[in-house]
Amino acid sequence: MAVYSVQQVAHQHVRSRGDMNDNPYVDSGVGDSPNNPQGLMRLWAPYRSAYLTKSPRSADPFLELPKQSDEEALIVARGNTVYCVLNLFPYNPGHMMVVPYRAVADYTELSEEETAELAKFTKLALKALRRSSNPDAVNVGLNLGKASGGSVPSHLHQHIVPRWTGDANFMTVMTGTKVLPQTLRETRELLAQAWAEVVAVEERKKSNAPTRQETHATIGARDSEGAENTNA
Repeated sequence: MAVYSVQQVAHQHVRSRGDMNDNPYVDSGVGDSPNNPQGLMRLWAPYRSAYLTKSPRSADPFLELPKQSDEEALIVARGNTVYCVLNLFPYNPGHMMVVPYRAVADYTELSEEETAELAKFTKLALKALRRSSNPDAVNVGLNLGKASGGSVPSHLHQHIVPRWTGDANFMTVMTGTKVLPQTLRETRELLAQAWAEVVAVEERKKSNAPTRQETHATIGARDSEGAENTNA
């Protein structure tokens, strides 16, 4: 069996088309041919059609992410009503989002429990970020509605973006390119570990803090001691 190269097949195709009109055919469009060296090479990859046609797509990925493992979904931490996940297209390494499990479009539609836990997770995300990478600054905010730039306007998500002096360098300004020095899985692992450490510290503080009864007892003892000193 004869084996032909891509160039030989393309050249034979050009010859056959030229013979139909008794004139040599010259490819004048964008493409690969011996007569168009500036054209594009074509790499046929039919196996990708299965990926394009069968890959699950969701209008709201924030509803699908919690169904996966933390490693697969890049989830840093889970709460009762919200979770924290890495941005799949981060502005900077460590770009996180705090997202309610429930699809809520506007901040005013959050329940009291969701509002409280979203605020708590935002604090924890900031502490974990500073513990793991110590950024110079942080952007925190919500994009509510499509016109504001929200990628999923039907499901709000709070961005926590670490910033470093000079992070918008010539690569970003001139080429529209961000250089990310770490894979998302590595970043998730570091942040998840830092998050767990922060939570452990918070729990120790709570356990060592005096209870309300102890505080009242201490205040009462001080008041009694002060009264005795005054009477003396």
